[in-house]
Amino acid sequence: MSKSGFVYIMASARNGTIYIGSTSNLVQRAYQHRNGLIEGFTKEHGCKLLAWFEVHEDLEEARRRELQMKKWKRLWKLSTIEIMNPDWQDLYPTLFR
Repeated sequence: MSKSGFVYIMASARNGTIYIGSTSNLVQRAYQHRNGLIEGFTKEHGCKLLAWFEVHEDLEEARRRELQMKKWKRLWKLSTIEIMNPDWQDLYPTLFR
């Protein structure tokens, strides 16, 4: 049985710096980014807003999607966020509903 996965975008602010990642535990990973527990890009650039995410049945599928999206132009990434989250609300609280 395969493990499900998520592709997600963390942002510093609306139209700010964005980071695309994948994980099997979105609640935990978003918490780590929000609280600066992961060294690297998101901590350095203040990417604490969970702006977008997508659920996949398989973690490897999520990882492939992450790599695909990282090759996209910035405008495509921003458009993807705007479709799901036009007001750029922090989606982290929605993970607990």
